Amino acid sequence: MPVTEIGSSDRLLTELRGWVEQETPSTDAAAVNALLSRAEAELGAAGAALERLPGRDGYGDTLIARTPGEGPPVVVAGHLDTVWDHGTLAGPMPFRVEGERAHGPGIYDMKAGSFLAFHAVREILRQGTRTRRPITLLLTPDEEVGSPTSRAPIEAAARGACAVLIPEPAGGPQGACVTGRKGTGGFTMTVAGRSAHAGGNWSEGRSAVVALAQAILKIHALTDLERGVTTNVAPIWGGTRPNVIPPEAGCRIDFRAPSLAEAERVVAAIRALAGEADGIRITLEGGLNRPPLEEGPANLALYETARAIAARQGYDLPRQQRGGGSDGNFTAALGIPTLDGLGCTGAGAHAPEEHIRWRDLAPRGAVLCELLETLG
Repeated sequence: MPVTEIGSSDRLLTELRGWVEQETPSTDAAAVNALLSRAEAELGAAGAALERLPGRDGYGDTLIARTPGEGPPVVVAGHLDTVWDHGTLAGPMPFRVEGERAHGPGIYDMKAGSFLAFHAVREILRQGTRTRRPITLLLTPDEEVGSPTSRAPIEAAARGACAVLIPEPAGGPQGACVTGRKGTGGFTMTVAGRSAHAGGNWSEGRSAVVALAQAILKIHALTDLERGVTTNVAPIWGGTRPNVIPPEAGCRIDFRAPSLAEAERVVAAIRALAGEADGIRITLEGGLNRPPLEEGPANLALYETARAIAARQGYDLPRQQRGGGSDGNFTAALGIPTLDGLGCTGAGAHAPEEHIRWRDLAPRGAVLCELLETLG
């Protein structure tokens, strides 16, 4: 067990409820900042050294809280934004507890995990626990939209760290940690052709929709499940009327790959579709957003440490790899040992049935806290 007293799951749920009932859509900087300010005040009162980076491009601020100590820090990073719009609490997803489940927008992804990280750091400071290394906690505003403003401070904090912990949701009913994630990326494809009457002047037209359809089939062919590579095209658009050869069309492209080599292969193949020929011009914007979190010896060693801590507390901590990305992708790509999926158990991320298994809050928080106390 950690030296720091974490408290009961009932107590943790009571405080977590306040976080869930503060709605924080990624695109509402003021709402995200309101919750960030609550965390900032608590951490400051506990004695953390605070740095608040102003938001930009319509996103909220990033909070960095540091504890005293020497040597490379342990970094723990969680996001406060969610995919849910204002009014979700008052409408289809009120906060509620039904048996073992606590429901609410963003409770699983990932307010429970971010709260556990905040709570562990706050209690380590309040109780004067001596940790082996200093701790750097980041609370960020924009992970659900790709971390456009928080990626740089996350990477800056991770450089020189001894380890990075990501309290994203645990996997499955057994609460698996995440030791590998696919790299994720995307493109916007725009196709320009030439309009003409679909009857009288068909030969003079160049259909952007047909060219787009041909490109989509090539993108779809890049999917290789044996290699762990997937592509998806949606949405698509194009054309104006049935009797007009469409001069414009476009689509969005999502791709995922388990290794940097595979990701680079997919990126190169998609970019090769751009160009101009026979009256059709194809342009692309985008690329790899999150590099893969590749499962390697350093990440597995960090996992085994967490598993041993959990075993001492009486339960097994399995591991898994996932197709979705997180901020752990960025830190692992820097070569920093990274362990993801340290948040609470539950299910239904981004779905109306989103929930956590609230009785696991204290056990999960204890593992995270002991890692923060002892790593290094």
